[in-house]
Amino acid sequence: MPWKTGTFPALLAGVLLACLACAPEEPDETPPGGEVVATADDGGAASGSLGGEVAGGADAPVSQSQPVAPPAGSGPARPAIPSPYAERFAGYGEVSVMTFNVHQYGLRPSPGDSSILVPKPAEETAALIETIRLASPDILVVQEMGGPDAWAEFQFRLREAGLTGYAYDAYLRRGKHDLNLALLSRFPIVANDSHVDDTYTIGPAQFPVMRGFLDVKIQINSAYTLHILGAHLKSKVFHSFGAPEMRRNEARLLGNHVRAALRENPNDNLLVVGDLNDDPSSAPLRTITKEKGQSILYDIRPTDASGAAWTRRNADDSYTRIDYMLVSEGLLPETIPQKTYIPEAQHLPIASDHRPLVATFSAADRASSAPLLDITTRIPPALPTND
Repeated sequence: MPWKTGTFPALLAGVLLACLACAPEEPDETPPGGEVVATADDGGAASGSLGGEVAGGADAPVSQSQPVAPPAGSGPARPAIPSPYAERFAGYGEVSVMTFNVHQYGLRPSPGDSSILVPKPAEETAALIETIRLASPDILVVQEMGGPDAWAEFQFRLREAGLTGYAYDAYLRRGKHDLNLALLSRFPIVANDSHVDDTYTIGPAQFPVMRGFLDVKIQINSAYTLHILGAHLKSKVFHSFGAPEMRRNEARLLGNHVRAALRENPNDNLLVVGDLNDDPSSAPLRTITKEKGQSILYDIRPTDASGAAWTRRNADDSYTRIDYMLVSEGLLPETIPQKTYIPEAQHLPIASDHRPLVATFSAADRASSAPLLDITTRIPPALPTND
């Protein structure tokens, strides 16, 4: 669907009213600060601001309305979605989360008419939406989302595919580019403390965290809150100051937010998700998941039907695992391994170089003495190597 430059807001208003009835890396000179927007609506129509805009940084005041949490054990009406993964959908008293790098989902000038804005090619968009539809997550966290117009168009496509009930969203914009973080939820977002002011230095140069960090709390029921940190760390694309060093610094700052949350509440139901752009044994991952040699986050390692856990297909036809779902000790007992997986869609490779990850959790705090999920059972045994 094309959008005429300058007329998108009017068209979007029409789309929303109708719904009521029915990359290149970001330039590194992006200054600190950005937009943090959280909204709430009922069934797709804008009905109120949950978070307001933050201009100039995370310390600016954020207007928060107080949505009423659903009663314990209940949840929003979930659409009936035919899917081979239907048995893995979240059930009563459960909540499912998907993280997905949607590969530069932005509106671009049409090759034939620069005044017309068009989304990703139709076949690519269809493959992305179908992949999400197969899992029908309660909460969707995406990386590489485009500007506000692309975010609105993306949500329209989801509703068009029958994926309804996402009454709450959070959108974190860092500069005018297609590498933003965003989140949709069927449950109320009751706190949005996303971070846009984190900076670090390399020699004499100061850098902002390129994509910022989403940081939201979602009320699943009156007795259970899920805390989500969403991230997209610096890629391995060459940078004159060193991409690995930049990524390590971003990981250190993300780890600081993890540790701060766990100091405030050691039993926090904390889930860290996103494209961390490095291997499981890398220094950035250790920085995020460990403190003084002890694990503070656990990699729950979703896998596909064959047991493979890779998440990214590289240009040279090699495969790596750089997307993660990391849970705190407080959330680990509530993880449901049988509903933690990688959905596979036939045409996904034409739409994104990443695979999505899905995890489902029991929305009831379990005693700290409850047995923890044995993560080692999800890791294939080591095989001997030859010289």
